Amino acid sequence: MSGNSLVLPIVLWGRNAPTHCISSLLVMDDLATIITGCHDGQICIWDMTPELEINPRALLFGHTASVTCLSKASAGSDKQYLVSASESGEMCLWDVNDGRCIEFTKLACAHTGIQFYQFNIGTQREGRLLCHGHYPEILVVDATSLEVLYSLVSKISPDWISSMSIIRSHRTQEDTVVAVSVTGILKVWIITADVSRMQDLDPVFEEESKPIYCQGCQSISFCTFTQLSLLVVCSKYWRVFDAGDFSLLCSVPSENNQSWVGGEFIAADKVIIWTEDGCSYIYKLPASCLPASEHFRSNVGKKTEGSIPPLVYSIADRADKQLLICPPVTRFFFGRREPFHKLLIQGDSAGRLTVWSIPETSPLQPLSSVSVSISLQEAFDKLMPSPAGIIDQLSVLPGSNEPIKVTASVYIPSQGRLVCGREDGSIVLVPATQTAIVQLLQGEHMLRRGWPPHRTLRGHRHKVTCLLYPHQVSPRYDQRSLVSGGVDFSVIIWDIFTGEMKHIFCIHGGEITQLIVPPENCSTRVQHCVCSVASDHSVGLLSLRERKCIMLASRHLFPIQVIKWRPCDDYLVVGCSDGSVYVWQMDTGEPGLRGQRSEVMLMGNLPKYSHNSLVVQAMKTNVTDPDMHVLFFDVEAVIIQLLTEEAQRPNPTLVSPETLQKAPGGADKGGSFLANKIFKQVKETIKENIKEHLLDEDEDEEEEQRRREEKSKSLSLLEYNLTMDTAKLFMSCLHAWGLNGELDEVCLTRLGMLRPHTPVSFGLISRGGHMSLMLPTFKDSLLRQLAEGCAEGRKLSVSEIVGKGTYGVSRAVTTQHLLSVISLANTLMGMTNATFIGEHMKKAPARPPRPGTPETPRKTTPQASSPALQAQIKQGNYKDRALASKIKSAHMKTSALAVKQTCLCWSQLAAMHCVMLPDLLGLDKFRPPLLEMLARRWQDRCLEVREAAQALLLAELRRIGQSGRKDTIDMWAPYLPQYVDVVSSRKCHALLPHQVFK
Repeated sequence: MSGNSLVLPIVLWGRNAPTHCISSLLVMDDLATIITGCHDGQICIWDMTPELEINPRALLFGHTASVTCLSKASAGSDKQYLVSASESGEMCLWDVNDGRCIEFTKLACAHTGIQFYQFNIGTQREGRLLCHGHYPEILVVDATSLEVLYSLVSKISPDWISSMSIIRSHRTQEDTVVAVSVTGILKVWIITADVSRMQDLDPVFEEESKPIYCQGCQSISFCTFTQLSLLVVCSKYWRVFDAGDFSLLCSVPSENNQSWVGGEFIAADKVIIWTEDGCSYIYKLPASCLPASEHFRSNVGKKTEGSIPPLVYSIADRADKQLLICPPVTRFFFGRREPFHKLLIQGDSAGRLTVWSIPETSPLQPLSSVSVSISLQEAFDKLMPSPAGIIDQLSVLPGSNEPIKVTASVYIPSQGRLVCGREDGSIVLVPATQTAIVQLLQGEHMLRRGWPPHRTLRGHRHKVTCLLYPHQVSPRYDQRSLVSGGVDFSVIIWDIFTGEMKHIFCIHGGEITQLIVPPENCSTRVQHCVCSVASDHSVGLLSLRERKCIMLASRHLFPIQVIKWRPCDDYLVVGCSDGSVYVWQMDTGEPGLRGQRSEVMLMGNLPKYSHNSLVVQAMKTNVTDPDMHVLFFDVEAVIIQLLTEEAQRPNPTLVSPETLQKAPGGADKGGSFLANKIFKQVKETIKENIKEHLLDEDEDEEEEQRRREEKSKSLSLLEYNLTMDTAKLFMSCLHAWGLNGELDEVCLTRLGMLRPHTPVSFGLISRGGHMSLMLPTFKDSLLRQLAEGCAEGRKLSVSEIVGKGTYGVSRAVTTQHLLSVISLANTLMGMTNATFIGEHMKKAPARPPRPGTPETPRKTTPQASSPALQAQIKQGNYKDRALASKIKSAHMKTSALAVKQTCLCWSQLAAMHCVMLPDLLGLDKFRPPLLEMLARRWQDRCLEVREAAQALLLAELRRIGQSGRKDTIDMWAPYLPQYVDVVSSRKCHALLPHQVFK
C-alpha cells in the first residue's frame, strides 16, 4: 500500500483460528494485558480482567521470522509501549492500546533477550532497552527511536550473553547490569547517570568478570524483596548467589533428567523453577540464603551441591495435555498494583494460555487446578454466530455445519471478482463486494440461497494450493487465462469467462507450492510462460501459448525457498533452504552454475502495487492454515473513482424547466419525445438489417459464439456498479449505528446503507506496512466495557456494539475511521445519484450487445412500416410535445428535489461524525482522534481527505478547550524547529489566536 494513502483493512477470519505457536510471553505491569509472540512472526494481544478472564483482542503483523523476545518499552500506564525482536534482527516498537507500529528497525544481529531500563535526567524520564543475543556485547538502545546508543563490552573472555538482569540501587545513583555468558562467566557493568546520557561514545567495559561455572545458563533474576540474592537457573541445576560478592549460597541439581528452563523469586524465602515440559516447582530456600536469618552465608566456601531444599509444592500440568510441537513458554509475574496477583503463565504451541494464581499459603497437595486456560480456537468456537469466512454461505455442504476451507485465493480488481480455491479441489468465482456484504451486512440477500451468483470450476482432485491470474501482473497475458495448482501435482489453465478447462500440466512429482510470473525483459518465449514450483524440489516453465512445458529443473536436493531471474543472461536462479543456489538456462533447460547463496544473484523482484479502491488479500499465519481474507479499502481511490463516474454520467438536473422555456427552438429541432423514440427504433432496425446481410456467410461462427456467450452468461456473475458497491459496503461498516435512531432510519431508507449483523473486525496499517487486525473475539471485551454504562439486565444490540465499539477502541482507529467516513460523505454529497438504491447501482454495458445474443433478439419486426413512421416523424403532434415537456419538467423538479434531500442526508451523517459523536457516545467511551495524525493530513494531496482532516482538527481543538490546546502546544514544542520565517511567523501569530486557539 502506498505510504501516504488512507487505507483501512476489514478482515474476515473464518471459523478456524490462526495458528499461534507461542515462542515468547510478556505481561504488562497493570496485569491487564498479556502479549504473546509466535514462531510464525505474529504477536497476539490478550485482555485480562481482575477476575483473571482472558480474551484475545488483536493480532499484529510485521515480523518476517520467529519472535524471540518481548519487553515493555515504557513505564507509565497512560501510554503502554511494547518492543519485540525476531530471529532476522527486526525490532518493532508497538502501541499496546491500538497495535500501531511506532518505530521499527533492522540490525545485523538477532536479540534473544531485552530488558527495559528507565532513569532520570533532571525532571525528564528516559528509557533504554538493554539487548543481548547472538553477539558478544550488550547493546543499549533508545526506547523511543530504537537507535543503538552505546554498548557494554567485555575485555576479558568476550562471548555471547546467555542471560542478564538489572539491579536497581535505591541507596546510590549507580545501577548494576549482571550477565552470564554462554561459557559460565559472570560479568558486571556499572551504569551511572553520566553513562546513561552517553551516545555514540566509546564502549563501556565491565567492572568485574568472575567464572561461576554455570554453563548453559537459562535465566538470571534478582531478588527484589531482599535486594541481596541472585538466582541463576541452568538446564541441570539452579543456584543462589550473594548479590554483593557473588558467593555461592546453595546449588540444587535437577531430578529425573528434568531440564530447567527458568525461575524467579516469588518471596524472600521462596523460588519457583519451571521445566522444559511445562511443570513448575516451588522451593523454600535454606536459612543460609536468607539475609534476615542468623545463618546467612553460613555455607559460603563449603560444598553445597546435593543439599536439596524442601519442596513446598509443585504445579502439575494438565492431565489431558496434548502432544505439543515445541516446548511451552513459562513466565512468572506479580502485580505491582491491586489486585496483587502472583501469576504463573504458560503459552504453548497450540496457541493456548494457561494461568495459575499462586496462593500465599502452601497447599498440602500439588496445585493442579488452573485459574484460567484458553486457546485462540476455543475463543473462536465460543462466538455466536461463528466468525464468517469470505464465501461461507457457498461452502456449507448439506448435512454439515462446517464450510469447506478456502486454501488459495486471488482477487481480480479489474473485474471485481474473487477466485477461491477450496480444500475439495473446486474453485469458486464470486463478486468480492457482494460476498462481503452477505457476510457483514443485513438485507434481503440473507434470505436468498446461493447468493451472490457464482461459478464453480471443477478439475483438481484434491486441495487447491495456489492460484494465479497472470494478466493482473502483466498485460502481455490473455485476460481469459487463470492458472491453478493443486495437491494432486497438476497445474490447470482455465478460461475465466467461459469456465472451460483449457489444459492440464502433470509434470511435477509433488504438490504445487508457488506460481510465479517471469519479468518483462525475458525472451519472447519465456514471456508467455508461468513458473511453477513443487514440493518435490522441482521448478517448471509452463507455456500458456504453446500448452507445453519448456523447462523442468528437478535436481535440487532441498526445498526451494526463492526464485529470482537474470533475464539479460537468460538465467533462472533457484535458492534452496540449505543456502545453495542453482542457476538454470531458461530456453534450453540446461544447468548453469551451482554454489552458495549470493546476494547479487538473489536480488529481489518486488511486486508492484496497483492503485485500486478495493483489494482483497488472502493471508495465513502458517502454511497449514486456511485462508483468511483482508479487504483493503483505499479511501482516496474510492473518492477518485466516484468523482470519475460522476463526471462521465449525464446530469439531468442541468436541464431545468427554465432552460427548456428559454430555448423552445431546441424542441422543434429534435422533434417530439415520441418521435425521437420511434426514430431510434428505426435506426436500430436498419443497423441490424445491415449487419445481418454482412454476416450471413459467417453464420456458423456466429452461432458458435452465441452458444459460448450463452454458456458464459451466468459467469458474468452480476451486473453491478463496483465503485458504488464498494462505497456502500465501506460506509455501512464505518457508520456509527445505534447512536442516532432517526439518522439510522434515513441511512437505511433514503441512502440505501445496510446495518452490520455482526461486529466488524477492523484493522490498522501503520509505519512500514505493519498491521494490526482485530480478532473477532474483541467484541467480548467491548461488551464488558459497554455493559458497565448500561442499565442492569439490559442487553446491547448488535448496532450499539458496532457503533460504540468502532469509535471506542483506540484514538488511532477513531482518527482513520472518521477521516474516511467524513471524506466519503462529502464526496457523495456532491454527486447526482448519491444513494445506494436504484438503477444506477447496476453496471452499464461496456459495449452494445451483439446481434443474436440473448440480450438483443437476432431478428426484430418493426412496429410499423417505414413510410408510416416517417409520416409520424414529419407531422409531429403539438399536444405530444406539450405533454412530453410537462412530464420532463415535472421529472426534473422531482429529481432536483431528490438530489437536494439526498445531499442533506449525507450532510447530516458527516456532521454527526465530525461534531456530535463525543456527546452521543459519551466522553468516557469515546476515544478522540489523534491531533498529530490530523495535522499530517492538513495538506493531504486528496482534497476531500484534506477538508475532512481540517474540519476534524478544528472541531477537536474546540472540544478540548483552551487548557487542552495549551497542553498540546507544550507537548509539541520540543519537536518544532528552532528557526522560524519572520513573515510567516507574523501571519500565523495574527491568525491562530482568533481562528483556532480562541
